[in-house]
Amino acid sequence: MATPAPYYRLSGFYFFYFASIGAFVPFWSLYLAELDFAPRAIGELMAILMATKIIAPNLWGWIADHTGQRMRIIRIATFLAFLIFIGVVFARGYWALALLMAGFSFFWHATLPQLEATTMGHLREDSHRYAHIRLWGSIGFIVSVTLMSPVFDAIGIQWLPVILLVLLGMIWMNAMVTPGEQEVAIHDDGLSIWRVLRMPAVIALFLACFFMQASHGPYYTFFSIYLEDHGYSRSVVGSLWGLGVLAEVLVFTQMHRLLPRFGAANLLLFAVAVTTLRWVLIALFVDVVPVLLIAQVMHAASYGLYHAAAISLIHRLFPGRLQGRGQALYSSLSFGVGGALGSLASGYVWEGQGGPATYLLAAALAAFGVAAALAVRVLVPRVLPDRNPVSSREA
Repeated sequence: MATPAPYYRLSGFYFFYFASIGAFVPFWSLYLAELDFAPRAIGELMAILMATKIIAPNLWGWIADHTGQRMRIIRIATFLAFLIFIGVVFARGYWALALLMAGFSFFWHATLPQLEATTMGHLREDSHRYAHIRLWGSIGFIVSVTLMSPVFDAIGIQWLPVILLVLLGMIWMNAMVTPGEQEVAIHDDGLSIWRVLRMPAVIALFLACFFMQASHGPYYTFFSIYLEDHGYSRSVVGSLWGLGVLAEVLVFTQMHRLLPRFGAANLLLFAVAVTTLRWVLIALFVDVVPVLLIAQVMHAASYGLYHAAAISLIHRLFPGRLQGRGQALYSSLSFGVGGALGSLASGYVWEGQGGPATYLLAAALAAFGVAAALAVRVLVPRVLPDRNPVSSREA
């Protein structure tokens, strides 16, 4: 298991990283709306952020796997992301924001996959305890989104870029003290990345992750706007985001028990199925507060359970020097391709058909993910022998 120093420093990195996401994801679309961008333009700008995940994580993952310098890459990337975001603070036009956000996110998206690989490298055979470290990211998100709502009610959402710039600076400073590659032994298993990518289990896993994140496109792009359109105050919007992540934290605290007991493939299937139901509830019952609260608690499955299970499967399917590229592919194909297409489609559907239709689209995408997750459930036991507790019930 990780030594105390890496535990606290890695946990701190997750805390600040996801605190910035807590300020960004729920409120960036509201900030763009404040700048008088139409729903289609908002969807396109959000899609740009997702689209850079298609290339950037794979490029940085290839460099990290060949150099073993994961934390050095993270330190450089977080600094350059901070530097470029200074321009975002002053930008107001569509093309200026599009170019600056593309540059910012190119370096920003280098960070998380390599952080995940570094964390799993520290944990080694205790990889099922990953959630104990990762939960601090969820706590950072909750703290941030809870504080941001009253702050924006008081001073206005136009201050969002400045707040994000401060958080990005804190992430870079935390990266400078987080232990790096010298604590993480990277072994060459002699396994080709192309051989792994041709495995049916890996193809099914990436399909499940793609559809899962595509279904989240309407959530990350329009959920705050959707709630405000239905009369919820900005403070309530922030509280609902926070409720979802609080449920996620509670799941993370139990993942070291859930993974050995049920297996990652079973948990992945359950998470995608719950997510499908969640989008249906949000589409049809947004005005029914108890149902909306239940839908937000389902975030425990649609992110917490899903992400921990997916990370566990990626860690085992991409061993040794393939770790960085495995995590990068997970990020780019799901959050990148899936998230970008989901955000882009949601902008067009929202403008043409409205909110309920957009979330029914999300449910349909998640349903495709259920079919792929069923294939993962069947195929994973054929390539991963029961050599540790994480897979003991996969068969």
